[in-house]
Amino acid sequence: MAKRDYYEILGIQKSATAAEVKKAYRKKAIEFHPDKNPDDTEAESKFKEAAEAYEVLSNADKKARYDQFGHQAFDGNGGFGGGGGGMNMDDIFSQFGDIFGGGFGGGGGFSGFGGGGGQRRVKGSNLRVRLKLTLEEIANGVEKKIKVKRKVQAAGTTYKTCSTCNGAGQVMRVTNTILGRMQTASTCTSCGGAGQIIDKKPDDADAQGFKIKEETIPVKIPAGVVDGMQLKVSGKGNEAPGNGVSGDLLVAIEEADHATLQREGDNLHYDLYVSVPDAVLGSSKEIDTVTGKVRIKIEAGMQSGKILRLRGKGIPSINGYGKGDLLVHVNVWTPKTLSKTQKEFFESMVDDEHFQPKPEHSDKSFFEKVKDMFS
Repeated sequence: MAKRDYYEILGIQKSATAAEVKKAYRKKAIEFHPDKNPDDTEAESKFKEAAEAYEVLSNADKKARYDQFGHQAFDGNGGFGGGGGGMNMDDIFSQFGDIFGGGFGGGGGFSGFGGGGGQRRVKGSNLRVRLKLTLEEIANGVEKKIKVKRKVQAAGTTYKTCSTCNGAGQVMRVTNTILGRMQTASTCTSCGGAGQIIDKKPDDADAQGFKIKEETIPVKIPAGVVDGMQLKVSGKGNEAPGNGVSGDLLVAIEEADHATLQREGDNLHYDLYVSVPDAVLGSSKEIDTVTGKVRIKIEAGMQSGKILRLRGKGIPSINGYGKGDLLVHVNVWTPKTLSKTQKEFFESMVDDEHFQPKPEHSDKSFFEKVKDMFS
């Protein structure tokens, strides 16, 4: 089934301000909130749909991409932090809890779901790692196994409802002002907002009932990622106390330098040096690409500065719109030292008409070549 337009879901125009987007989402989320619609799968679906729309339209960068490309702007992201299509209820409650204030759960934030009894579900802290990838791995996509140390709940740890906030995670205070009685909510200091406190724990666990566990996590890297991009693996960060939601594993991409190729967006550049005889007589050369070596033909009379374009030999677009090209820059290598015989040969050619520069209209200037390259 085709996905509905995000603006249609929230009932707003493309020109809506950030405040209007937030207001529209709050209205929809309250309407379809699980607390108001228990055991209603259609309402739950619309609740998730509204959260997905808000996740994109509340982010200026994602909104711009969506306005330009629609839902396809987030295709090919491999499920990592794209347009929210993989959001589950845990994601929604942990990310957008500030939208509701005291609207649900008897004291602020979202109430628990799936029989949570009104308790808030706190989220564990995220883990961050840097992952260095080669150009070949970026071009083809790769699965990496990342070793991390996570906080996990120790076996035998049990929790009980916090007596200070009665499981709400927040404490309500009433203050008398000249305008009347004002009610405010603050995070419970006894349980840190979890609504639960430690009941029993093993001796080797920390104060929150956690132990450190080393875990190897497989991470699928989609083709076309760029240096500095951050991918998210949901639920693979530190666990949260009680019935909380685990944090996420955030993977920051680092692009390793390549020996012969340079990246520019989805295009790649390769500097090819050829000898004077090769440029004059023509030859074939083997060059590197991200999918292996290929052989290209050097036409007789090739000029230095010529750019050969190998279409589709670059990096795939992260958004799934084809591949970039490999641009081969031909440089004719001029020898710095010559034997006596070689020097005499070139001296005899000084006045030869075939060695006189005779640029034709097709022999474009450097700036024209750069202009053509990006046109």
